[in-house]
Amino acid sequence: MPSHRKPRTRTRPAVPALGVTTAALASVSLLAQSADAAPAAPRPSIEEVQKKVDDLYRQADLATQKYDAAKEATTTQRAEVESLLDQVAAGTAKMNDTRRVIGSYAAAQYRDGGVTPTVRLLFSDDPQAFFDQDQLMGRLSDEQHRTLSTFEAERAANAEKRAEAGRSLASLTTSQQALRAGKEEVQGRLAAARTLLSTLTEQEKEHLAALEKKKQDEARRRAAELAAQQAAAAKRKPAPPAGHAPTAPSGPSAPTAPSGPSAPASSKAAKALAFARAQMGKPYVWGATGPASYDCSGLTQAAWKAAGVDLPRTTWDQVRAGTRVATADLQPGDLVFFYDDISHVGMYAGGGMMIHAPHSGAYVREESIYYMPIYGAVRPG
Repeated sequence: MPSHRKPRTRTRPAVPALGVTTAALASVSLLAQSADAAPAAPRPSIEEVQKKVDDLYRQADLATQKYDAAKEATTTQRAEVESLLDQVAAGTAKMNDTRRVIGSYAAAQYRDGGVTPTVRLLFSDDPQAFFDQDQLMGRLSDEQHRTLSTFEAERAANAEKRAEAGRSLASLTTSQQALRAGKEEVQGRLAAARTLLSTLTEQEKEHLAALEKKKQDEARRRAAELAAQQAAAAKRKPAPPAGHAPTAPSGPSAPTAPSGPSAPASSKAAKALAFARAQMGKPYVWGATGPASYDCSGLTQAAWKAAGVDLPRTTWDQVRAGTRVATADLQPGDLVFFYDDISHVGMYAGGGMMIHAPHSGAYVREESIYYMPIYGAVRPG
């Protein structure tokens, strides 16, 4: 007989509640994160802050020159586009006049269509009048041919002008995009500098001011050394032979004869320097060319324009707009350029000092040329 065994009951392992498991896992994860988390970055030193702020201002200067170049290109291209569109409009009007003449010829041909010269001769009351009219029609036919040729030439020229205007418009669009990008880049650099400065405590700001003063003092010391070297070099120069001393012509336009390193190289340089001095205290605004505010190259351009000399807009072009001079040979009115990327410019004022528009938030002022690393100098003519 089959045996009747009672089935064995299996006990299932206890399953912890979902909430308990989630809490446990969260605790483990939190502990792991705490263990693996990197320590908070140390607060930068004031020296590092100063270096970073200076670098941001320099980058903003560089971006400003790019912006100035794009703005100048946009202005030039917009004028070219407007000129081309005017030419296209004039060409279209001329072409329409020619088209109307052709239309009158077409209408005349339609009225005379199908009537041969022989038939017209047979029905003519006055054969001589017919021949006179036929000669006239021959002349009109030649004129029509010339008119058609003229129309075709006008149409081809107008099509080329339209194509040129289209290319100029595309170039203008590209320049406008670069202009917007440059503006955003400048604003971004300046905003980063302001944000960084805003995080400083009052004590840190005082420390930063002390570092700035130390930097300024060192730059002035080097400027004084340059002034002394220039004065000594001027004394060593031989005097002109007796009876051959240069005599400067009288009058307001007479050039200023240099008498040492602190004298402008010409009357134009003196006028440019006088203009720059008159702008001291006006705010730096990137992209500005005066009269209420300036960026660095806008100031030097305006100063030399006041002296009757047209300089290009950007530092990269201004550095090529004159005769290169060594730092030891600088004279007031010369342009001094800074950094390897030539992103800043100031006007030499004598004694190792310059007048320049420093950066956003600052004003046109006199400062040592050694405040920034010198790239080179030129003397506009």
